[in-house]
Amino acid sequence: MDAILKSVTDSQMRDDVPKFGAGDTVRVHVRVVEGEKERIQIFEGVIIQRKGAGIHATFTVRKIGTAGVGVERIFPLHTPRVAQIEVLRRGKVRRSKIFYMRDLRGRAARITERRGN
Repeated sequence: MDAILKSVTDSQMRDDVPKFGAGDTVRVHVRVVEGEKERIQIFEGVIIQRKGAGIHATFTVRKIGTAGVGVERIFPLHTPRVAQIEVLRRGKVRRSKIFYMRDLRGRAARITERRGN
């Protein structure tokens, strides 16, 4: 039974996922279905956490929307709804979950860019 379950989950895993973590700025291309039409919507923000492993892995992206209101969205990593993930900047943070970003505003919410690779 475990072999069958493993083969099914392995077939659904994505292999085009870039390496990213908390503090990185990403652009997530999401497939949105409206009626009969399908389009790509881009959600750009900072990764505040990665969670789970294998097929259950998720990541949370936070951006500042209109009127300065923070918007967070949780994406499953291996879903067909996510068309592409682009890493724009690598952030230098010392924690794996940076929920303290929710309380910061303006210049205080900046994350320094990681140097090197």
